[in-house]
Amino acid sequence: MESLSRRNVLRGSGVAAAALVAAGPLSPALALQRRRVAVLGGGMAGLAAAHELIERGFEVTVYERKALGGKARSIPVPRTASGGRRNLPGEHGFRFFPGFYSHIPETMARIPFGTNENGVLDNLVNAPIPLFPRSGGRDDQNLFGLIPDPRHLATPDALKRFIVDELVGGQMVSPDEAAYFATRVVVYMSSCDERRFGQWEKTSWWDFVRAEQRSAEYQTVAARGLTRALVAAKEEIASTRTIGNMAEAFLNAIAGRGTQGRHADQVLNGPTNEVWIDPWVQLLRGKGVRFRTGTTIVGLDVANARITGARASTPTGPTTIEADWFVSAMPVERVTPLLSSSVLRLAPKLEGLNGLVTDWMNGIQFYLKRPVNMTRGHVAFLDSPWSLTCLTQGQFWTNDFASTYGDGAAVDCLSVDVSDWTEPGILFGKPANRCTKEQVRAEVWAQMKASLEDTGRSVLPDDVLHSWFLDPAIKWDATRRANTNDEPLLINTVDSWKLRPTARSGIPNLFLAGDYCRTNVDLATMEGANESGRQAANAILDASGVGGTPAPIYKMFRPPEWEALKIADKALYRLGLKNAFDVG
Repeated sequence: MESLSRRNVLRGSGVAAAALVAAGPLSPALALQRRRVAVLGGGMAGLAAAHELIERGFEVTVYERKALGGKARSIPVPRTASGGRRNLPGEHGFRFFPGFYSHIPETMARIPFGTNENGVLDNLVNAPIPLFPRSGGRDDQNLFGLIPDPRHLATPDALKRFIVDELVGGQMVSPDEAAYFATRVVVYMSSCDERRFGQWEKTSWWDFVRAEQRSAEYQTVAARGLTRALVAAKEEIASTRTIGNMAEAFLNAIAGRGTQGRHADQVLNGPTNEVWIDPWVQLLRGKGVRFRTGTTIVGLDVANARITGARASTPTGPTTIEADWFVSAMPVERVTPLLSSSVLRLAPKLEGLNGLVTDWMNGIQFYLKRPVNMTRGHVAFLDSPWSLTCLTQGQFWTNDFASTYGDGAAVDCLSVDVSDWTEPGILFGKPANRCTKEQVRAEVWAQMKASLEDTGRSVLPDDVLHSWFLDPAIKWDATRRANTNDEPLLINTVDSWKLRPTARSGIPNLFLAGDYCRTNVDLATMEGANESGRQAANAILDASGVGGTPAPIYKMFRPPEWEALKIADKALYRLGLKNAFDVG
């Protein structure tokens, strides 16, 4: 894919004709009438679908339960503004834009923003220095300057040396275990697609890296570090194919491969809504997209083998949404209750959605009275029971934090993601899903300090805390003495690919979009959601029979140097033999 710019993207944007019914081509006059699209869900997938459809001549209305942007949106803290400033900026969790993303950057380049030559895309800035603080006096790891020559990843031996010398070997993993982990990565990278789907899709990452037989340090770094810190998955149940794909993508990205010239780790230069979601919605409104928030879809009406309406509750009462085409762009836990017997009779494959698994990955923001010096990048706390990752956001933002947000006393936002809500913490001995909001706050703060201040250096003094804000999707149920989560995250579990649908539901006028759908990135991410929205738009365009320029779909980068090894592995796999590097 060529380097992204707004000019290049707009040059390639096509405008297609209106929609036709999926049963076959209609007359041109009828085709012009059959172009109403109801997009059910206004998150990443829904906004992407709306964007592609409105530019191809469809009439689009987006219906959203909460707020536009979904889990990627900002969540301002109510009643925190004073003196003409804005409310303190909260988030579902900090945003992370790996260099191997393609669909999100392409969309961003098409969204105007001020005088930016490349629109919202120019609001991404580099977060170049990740930090991995360890607890118990272990040496912290800072990957400053870690930009390997692509040749370091070009052969199995070179890749092993890089992993042992630069990555795992510096994390107090013994040399023999570091070498063993490097060999497992080589096994995956040299595996053919057939083996990845046929064997590794059915194998957990924990089993693939043989974590059970290895040391606790190996388990923390090699098994848990990648899954929980980077992709919010649990190593015992996450598919090796998913985690292996991400490991391959990250390795290539830090070497500058498959990134279209972007840095391997980027973040936004302001609150997500201000520098991305709001300009996007404004653009779509200007193109004619209508938005209806506060609309919860409660059922689908079926007649004559089609969806005739989507039943919804709204602030003014129940209603039925009518359209020619429907895009279900809701998260999977919102889709499964809609799968009535009438729907499943027409689309029996959707029964598999009930087998998909969601888990919790939600954020808490700490507003600080003084700046804290951690690193210019993301921080991953490998030893924290709750698998914490964080980012100090103000250092990347163009607005002066204190003069723009809150009461003027907070100077930064330390945004933390909690990726494990089921492990006991270090203060109360309870998992996060059993802690009150105040206990979650205290526990997260203590777990960060346990890694940042284990050598006696003060990094997060208690008096630096101005206030805090837990993702409002987390609700404490006093009767059950437990939390509920209104916005969980899909987890790619072992052998779940077969349960995940494509954009075509099996019902002629119902299309699916969301991070649970099959995508090239194959992970519950903004990138996957965006791609799925494009896939749904393209499916509608194709079903119309009119043709037109489809939305571009990008594949993950495949290092050409490894293709010969994959071809050889394909022959081995078809003979029922192990990968050539899989020696134990």
